[in-house]
Amino acid sequence: MEIPVQSSCIVSNSADAPAPSLTLHTYQQDDAMVVQCRGKLIAGVTGILHAEVKRLIPQTNRIILDLTDLTQMDSMGLGTVVSSYVSAKAAGCDIKLINLGNRIREVFKIANLSSLFELYGDLQIAAGVNQIGREDRQDRDA
Repeated sequence: MEIPVQSSCIVSNSADAPAPSLTLHTYQQDDAMVVQCRGKLIAGVTGILHAEVKRLIPQTNRIILDLTDLTQMDSMGLGTVVSSYVSAKAAGCDIKLINLGNRIREVFKIANLSSLFELYGDLQIAAGVNQIGREDRQDRDA
């Protein structure tokens, strides 16, 4: 059951930019909070994702980052995902990543971070992972 939007945030890395660099849409899915990321997770806008994850940590034990519409990630974006993961784990919260495109998946592979994260291809699988186990993880299919 999807609950209406908890929050939305749009950030642009330039005052002259015609479209926002990063858009976040956060909602609850079962016992997890889902953060849909759209656009570019690059230097100049990464702080907004980290702030959103930190805001969610006290509210839930599971956060799912949906990267379906993330078109670009640089080293600052990767560092933000890792930093968010560390903050969540330290607080006893689990972070899962879903729907990584080929370009974003390659960033994780190049940095040798694919094995650190639980990567899934589907929200229903990631949200229900406690019942089905890890055999449906997306990174096994890659």
